[in-house]
Amino acid sequence: MSRPAMIDRLGRMTTHRAPEPAAGPTQPAERAVMAGLALAVVAGVAWTAAMIYTILDWPF
Repeated sequence: MSRPAMIDRLGRMTTHRAPEPAAGPTQPAERAVMAGLALAVVAGVAWTAAMIYTILDWPF
């Protein structure tokens, strides 16, 4: 029995994988994203602290 031509051709495909890019913290885009996230965290903490202060200092 012979195998169909399409299956035979797919069976001989290589398993070569492209090298993965070196993703390090030195890349400008990653640094910008991390800086943005850090600023967002700082802004969130400051907003939360301001809301707590406002609630505690609110005259009843």
